[in-house]
Amino acid sequence: MRSQDERGSTTIFILVMALALFGSAALVIDGGYALSERRELTNQAEQAARVGADALNQNSLRDGGRVSVDPARARAAADAYLRAVDAPPSTITITGSRVTVTLSTTYDTVLLSVIGMNEMSVSGSGSAESIDADGL
Repeated sequence: MRSQDERGSTTIFILVMALALFGSAALVIDGGYALSERRELTNQAEQAARVGADALNQNSLRDGGRVSVDPARARAAADAYLRAVDAPPSTITITGSRVTVTLSTTYDTVLLSVIGMNEMSVSGSGSAESIDADGL
């Protein structure tokens, strides 16, 4: 025989478990989408950095000097690539022969919006360095 105090306890248990399951699903699904978006941004940033690092200073090549990146050409080449792939706004940093590209955007959540988390910030970055094929 049950006492009156136990009535509805199964309902509360099921409700709590359903909320926990929904919360877990929301984190997995929206987290997965955010990771996918981050991977895409990182791929775009790495490719843009490679394109920028290929924009070598023609004068240093002709003079037989050290291989160096032409900053204006590198920035223009990386920007052109990013526009071609419809990437979000970027930050391009050129230091010596290293080109670093960072992309940032926001991802609109699917399930987490139910609890008020409507978007997640996502970013990706990549670097590339021009090197002399002879290793000099």
